[in-house]
Amino acid sequence: MKLLIYAPAYERIRDRMPQGVTPLLIHPDGSLTQNGDSIDAEDARFDIAWASTDLYVTGPSRANFALLTAARDLKWFQSGAAGFDHPIFAKVAATGTIMTRSDAQGIAIAEFVLARTLEAFQDAAGRVAKQKARQWRRHPFRDIWGTTWMVVGYGAIGREIGIRARAFGARVIGVRRTPSASDPADEMITPDQVLATVPRADVVVLAAPHSDNTDKLVNAGFITAMKDQSVLVNIARGRLVDEGALLAGLDRGKPSMAILDVFEKEPLPAESPFWDHPKVLLSAHCAADSPMNIARGDEVFLGNLERYLKGEPLRLVVDDIKG
Repeated sequence: MKLLIYAPAYERIRDRMPQGVTPLLIHPDGSLTQNGDSIDAEDARFDIAWASTDLYVTGPSRANFALLTAARDLKWFQSGAAGFDHPIFAKVAATGTIMTRSDAQGIAIAEFVLARTLEAFQDAAGRVAKQKARQWRRHPFRDIWGTTWMVVGYGAIGREIGIRARAFGARVIGVRRTPSASDPADEMITPDQVLATVPRADVVVLAAPHSDNTDKLVNAGFITAMKDQSVLVNIARGRLVDEGALLAGLDRGKPSMAILDVFEKEPLPAESPFWDHPKVLLSAHCAADSPMNIARGDEVFLGNLERYLKGEPLRLVVDDIKG
C-alpha cells in the first residue's frame, strides 16, 4: 500500500508508520521520491494520501492536489483541513475516493473565540489605552458568566467552543442539522429555528460550513432580530455574512461588536471599512493558527490510518462535497 505524504510530516511519524505502508514523499520543492529514488509525477501511484496541516501552510499544496486530481488508484484521502468548500476538494472526490477531514483545529479556534470575546467584553483596548496614558482609573467590564451563546454549526469546532463557553458559566445553544442528546450544550436546535432563537443570544458564533443554506445567513433580518448588546463572531466563512447589512447594523448599534476572522474577499482590501470600524475586531483568517495543530493533526491521521488498515469505519468522513 502506497501513501502520498509530505516529507516533513513523514519525518515526524516515520517511527509510528505501520508495516506494509510505503511512503511516496512529496518534498517542499514539489519533487517526489520513493525509497530514495526520484519519481516523475506522471508515474506516481498511491492508494492513500494525507495532506497534513503543514503542507497546506508552507508546502507544495498546488503540486500535491495536482497529483490527487490525477490519481488513478486513490481510495482514501485524509485532509488536514476542517473545511471542504474549496472547489479542489470536489475534484478529488470525483475520483471516487473516501474523503476525511480533520478536527485538530477545534481547540485552537475555540480558545481564539473565547480570547477575542473576552477582549470585546472587557474592552481590552480601552484598558491598554489607559495604561499608555498613565491613567489610574477603574475599568468596568462585562462577564461571560450568565450570558447565552448560540453556536451555529455544532460540529467538532462548535462543540469545542461550546465546552469552553460553558466553563465560563455561559448557557450554550448549539445549532446543527441532526442534534444529539450527547452534544455538550444546554440546548440544541435545528437550523430552521435559528431566526426565532437569535433574540435570546448575547453571543452568536458562526462555525458552520458555507453552503446554499448558510449563504448570507446573517442578513438584515437576522441582524434586526439580534439581542441588544450582542456580539457576532465569525470564524467560519465570510460568505455566511451579508457584509453590507452587518456594517449598517454595527452603525445602528446592533450587534454591539463583531469579531471577524473571515471575509467574503480575502485578503481584506485595504479600503474596506472593516479595518477602521470602532466596533470590529478583525484578524486575517488565523483563528486556527496554532503550532499545536500539527501534532494534533498527526494523531488524527494515524488514528484513521489504523482504522483503515483494520477495515474499520473512518472518523470524520465527508460525504456531501459539492462542486
